[in-house]
Amino acid sequence: MSEGLASFPGALSWISKNLIPDEQAIGRIPKILSMLLETTLLSVAVTVIAAICAFMFSLLGTRTTKINPVIGKTVRIVAAFFRNVPDVVWAMILMFSFGQNILTGFLALFFTTFGLLTRAFIETIDEVSAYCVEALNATGAKFIQCVFQGIIPSSLTGIVSWVLYMIETNIRSSTLIGMLTSTGIGYLFDMYYKGLQFPSAGLIVLFMVILVIAIEGISNKIRRVIM
Repeated sequence: MSEGLASFPGALSWISKNLIPDEQAIGRIPKILSMLLETTLLSVAVTVIAAICAFMFSLLGTRTTKINPVIGKTVRIVAAFFRNVPDVVWAMILMFSFGQNILTGFLALFFTTFGLLTRAFIETIDEVSAYCVEALNATGAKFIQCVFQGIIPSSLTGIVSWVLYMIETNIRSSTLIGMLTSTGIGYLFDMYYKGLQFPSAGLIVLFMVILVIAIEGISNKIRRVIM
């Protein structure tokens, strides 16, 4: 512990000497921004598609809709499986089938996001939609009517909050996934770092921090609007 604390001054000194962007790193900004945009769009696409699939799946797993106890339990088990396998592990498994490409990164993020959002949506629906759906069922409403007139309006705020959270999480995770699958900003960082081009790698870190802070700010603003 004491040795670790004693190494902080040296680490800060190394960062100040090696990770500060230089003229060559500044010249690579267009390429870095292009890869950063690719990573951001991938994260958003993964989250949106996974959220749509997770919502439809969660309707089978929630106790509010009372579809079938066996189906509901099966859905929860499947969601728990996908959620508890880290996206990095998914990436390593999928690389054997699909190789190092953007599809591998997409699927790795999708599986984990799908599992987490399915579980989150089930809990959200069970928490806020039960009384509303019971009232609709008492009036003879059908399943589709309960979904669009009861579940979606009452749970929309919670669902949007979870989707925004997963976008933030996937942007961070996609960097590490990109290092494994040789895609996006993660691949660029890995290439510069292994090539000892530390100023360019430091510039990528700086842009990643700015992006995450910006996304978090936008998410907080959206949450304040919908709540």
